Amino acid sequence: MTQAVQYSIPKEPGRWRALLLAALVHLMLLGFLWFGVSWQNETPLAVEAEVWNTQVKEAAPAAPPAPEPVEVKPKPEPVEVKPAPKPIEPPAAVKPPAPKPDIALQQEKKRKEEAKKRADQERQDKLAEQKKLAEQRKREQLAAETAKKRKQEEEQQKQAAAKKKQKEREEAEARAADARHQENVKRLQAQAGGAGTATKSQGPRSADPSYVQQVGAKIKSNTVFNVPSGLAGNPPVEYDVQLLPDGSLRGMRKTRSSGVPGFDEAVARAIERSQPFPRDSTGAVPGGFTLAHRPKDQ
Repeated sequence: MTQAVQYSIPKEPGRWRALLLAALVHLMLLGFLWFGVSWQNETPLAVEAEVWNTQVKEAAPAAPPAPEPVEVKPKPEPVEVKPAPKPIEPPAAVKPPAPKPDIALQQEKKRKEEAKKRADQERQDKLAEQKKLAEQRKREQLAAETAKKRKQEEEQQKQAAAKKKQKEREEAEARAADARHQENVKRLQAQAGGAGTATKSQGPRSADPSYVQQVGAKIKSNTVFNVPSGLAGNPPVEYDVQLLPDGSLRGMRKTRSSGVPGFDEAVARAIERSQPFPRDSTGAVPGGFTLAHRPKDQ
């Protein structure tokens, strides 16, 4: 360094020219490098070769550039036209083989037997149905008869109870009439002042028809009864009435009923209301009379 300072190198002539030349060379080198790199970046064309003969040494020429793709429209599929089917010819009529006489007879016999079985079965089913209906009707009739018989028995029991009650009432009335009679006898004996003996014995005397009509009209006027609108006929009630000598009621007994218990009772009450009964044409009270009274004769 010391020597460089002490000694200076003289400048060569043409220095600027050399620098320009060097710069130019560098520029040219850069241009060649750029051109070489861009040339190598291009895509190489594919080459296909087919070897047909091994003796051919020359390379095949380069393939021409590939043409641009052309849009290919699909072709319409051809419509398959099927040939018309051939008409089927009907098979020739085949005549069935004629049945043998024995087989035909057996088939006919079998058919008749089956028809007979069906007819017998239908007849049996019909008879069974009729029997079933008859049994059902018989059960219904028996039930109806049983109900009717039960109803009749209930009616009979009611009638028997009513008759028993009526009989008990008549017996009670008869006992009451006997008691009144005994009381009246005692009263008459007391009034006569004797012991019950009379100089002349008189027995019971029946009333004549005129007397019966007289007392019957009185009894009818005392009878209070509303006759039912649906009463069939005009049945009478009959009473055997027994009287004491003073015209009072000794007793009465119903000999025939009208069939209407209310009317029978109304007539019995009217007989009791009608006492004492009047004397007859002889001036004496008859021992008794028979009264017949009808509901519609009031």
